[in-house]
Amino acid sequence: MTRPVTLFTGQWADLPLAELAPLAKRMGYDGLELACWGDHFNVQEALASTQYVIDKRALLAKHDLKCFAIGNHLVGQAVCDLIDARHEAILPAHVWGDGEPEAVRQRAASELQDTARAAAAFGVKTVTGFTGSSIWHSVYAFPPTTQAFWDAGFADFGKRFGPILDVFDENDINFALEVHPTEIAFDIATSERAIAAVNGHKRFGFNFDPSHLGYQGVDYIRFIRTFGPRIFNAHMKDVWWGKGDGTVGTFGGHTSFGDARRTWDFRSVGRGMIDFESLIVALNDVGYRGPLSVEWEDSRMDRVHGATESAAFCKRLDFEPAQGAFDAVFDTKKQAT
Repeated sequence: MTRPVTLFTGQWADLPLAELAPLAKRMGYDGLELACWGDHFNVQEALASTQYVIDKRALLAKHDLKCFAIGNHLVGQAVCDLIDARHEAILPAHVWGDGEPEAVRQRAASELQDTARAAAAFGVKTVTGFTGSSIWHSVYAFPPTTQAFWDAGFADFGKRFGPILDVFDENDINFALEVHPTEIAFDIATSERAIAAVNGHKRFGFNFDPSHLGYQGVDYIRFIRTFGPRIFNAHMKDVWWGKGDGTVGTFGGHTSFGDARRTWDFRSVGRGMIDFESLIVALNDVGYRGPLSVEWEDSRMDRVHGATESAAFCKRLDFEPAQGAFDAVFDTKKQAT
């Protein structure tokens, strides 16, 4: 059986889940990766009320949808970030509190630990999300940046995420970081460093998303082959790059998504430059059998049209791995008599 194709609901949080679920089914999805914002999945309600969990599951079942992961990217971002005014808009009020930076980081860490407990109560094994980073602002090394400075940033990540991952382990839940600019890991090299920073914690892995790697020049197929056992979830998202008018580079020029000057932008799945054929082969090779979760983002396209064609694209693309060598039939000693 091929993998389920699911929809990450983060970009659809303006719709109540009761409205999104039947729409997702009509668009061709087998399930939802529920975001912990909007009314899609509330961590504290899931912990406080068994009925909340029952009702949420019943709503999905009513529309023949499954859930394999929940995503708490927004809270995760605040665990290691240098907190500023932008975070208030993305955080629950009880996490933002008075906005004092270290208190925000501590409350975000506590909420992420609660997310592991809520995931266990809901019956899923994976939480996708972000980590934030205390050193992302130094990605371009001026003023001159020493390795000691970056080492301190990874140490800060390890100190903050170690206790979080221990709670994940206690609840038999995996944390899948979406490797992404602004996170502690944004390419292969920093992903290796992040694993080392948490002492190879078995609950720390990745939500593979090729769109954040391709335009950087990172080999996203090599990423799969490097971290195969730690790929706990896979986002299907497309991107093109090298298409702007020459006035904006990789760093984005402080332009918004959809600006024609950009040299890269996200695209509906199958309409960008990601080599999804090689991607599926690599996922099969490393034994990934989890969902293909569409994270739909395309500033120029109607989202229902785009998400519908993305579901169909993924289902057409995916295939079962081989059960044996195709040329085994030429072994005459094993042929039926």
